[in-house]
Amino acid sequence: MTVSAVETLTEGSVTQQAMGRLMVDTQGQGFVEMTEPVARWVLGTGILHGILTVFCRHTSASLMIQENADPDVRRDLLTALDRLAPRNASYVHATEGPDDMPAHIRTALTGTCLTIPVTEGQMALGTWQGVFLAEHRDRPHRRDILLHLIGA
Repeated sequence: MTVSAVETLTEGSVTQQAMGRLMVDTQGQGFVEMTEPVARWVLGTGILHGILTVFCRHTSASLMIQENADPDVRRDLLTALDRLAPRNASYVHATEGPDDMPAHIRTALTGTCLTIPVTEGQMALGTWQGVFLAEHRDRPHRRDILLHLIGA
């Protein structure tokens, strides 16, 4: 394995930061791709190189970087999550319905925060990678996503 370092800071560079918010409407359990609106926001900040943080402000929805080419991947992910946190299990927490506790477990497994490098004003995602909100509840929701980009 070869590891190399490239110096990217130049004398006199100024660190900047930008904060944004994205509201995502879901149709119930499933994935909503957010790659394009996040990419437009990043480009609009004028920050060329840095670190983007994407944060989901909910406990029953999560964020993922996942393949965006073949929708079968997302279907299989939903099937796997159903096996890991089934709706018909005997959960103590059930006051918000049978889909609530499994949604919390799925969020704990998949996470609410992404860190993505930004280079040349673009997210440094791989060829088939996309940014997705995973809705773990059965009914539609409006999800609040915070964006923070720091760089130069």
